[in-house]
Amino acid sequence: MKRVLLFVATNLAVLFLLNIVLFLVQAIFHIHFRNTAGLLLMAAILGMGGSFISLAMSKWLAKMSTGAQVITQPSNEAEQWLVATVQRQAQAAGIGMPEVAVYEAPEMNAFATGMSRNSSLVAVSTGLLRSMDRDQVEAVLGHEITHVANGDMVTLTLIQGVLNTFVIFLARIIGSVVDGALRGERSEGGGGIGYFVVVMVMQLLLGFLASLIVMWFSRWREFRADAGGANLAGRNKMISALQRLAGGHGESTLPQAVSAFGIAGGFGKLLASHPPIEERIEALRNAAAA
Repeated sequence: MKRVLLFVATNLAVLFLLNIVLFLVQAIFHIHFRNTAGLLLMAAILGMGGSFISLAMSKWLAKMSTGAQVITQPSNEAEQWLVATVQRQAQAAGIGMPEVAVYEAPEMNAFATGMSRNSSLVAVSTGLLRSMDRDQVEAVLGHEITHVANGDMVTLTLIQGVLNTFVIFLARIIGSVVDGALRGERSEGGGGIGYFVVVMVMQLLLGFLASLIVMWFSRWREFRADAGGANLAGRNKMISALQRLAGGHGESTLPQAVSAFGIAGGFGKLLASHPPIEERIEALRNAAAA
């Protein structure tokens, strides 16, 4: 319940902030959002703005929603090893030292998030620490460090923002055309019932198509992160970690905002954020044989 309320409150805050930005842009620059140029600007503010505000809040939101505890001062040998391993891998990957955190969850999982390569968070679940040996945990950490080093969070946010912009823009353009045709006149900004119905339907359809593109990129970057984890920790360790995940990682309890950045994700096809583990293992083995 806490996660749901946090998700709703965060999205309402983002929408409120974006509407203030739209009001200020309209008031200061006297831009009307009913013509094509103004509509495109509005779509960009909502689409790109929402994505990048969410990225800027990602570390805070991840900590709040998972209850992750950042290790500021290691209290035992296990925490010392965890921090030292992340530090060593971060140096090898050429990024700033991430915050290291542990969150309570029964499944084997880990995630990385953050605004930039030098301001990130790497978190692992207690279930992963209990169920994997250190070689496997090292590989998982290497996978997450590679996500940070590759700038995957920013790239995914940029792709999502661009697609959101075009979904908002095209849905309203199509809505205006249909509304104008129904009323027998040209309609640039819409306003009739036909406009609102068509906009809602087109946002659903175009949003679905946009999700296919986002999830395709998400799956592709998982293969790259696996390869990076193999380089940082060792190919056999990475394969072993994936095999352990395949043996029963458990249902993910990660909130939607960070689930795409976990080591384990959905295992469907078109709308899955992660490829099947068998394909990921095969890709590592093929790379070793090449």
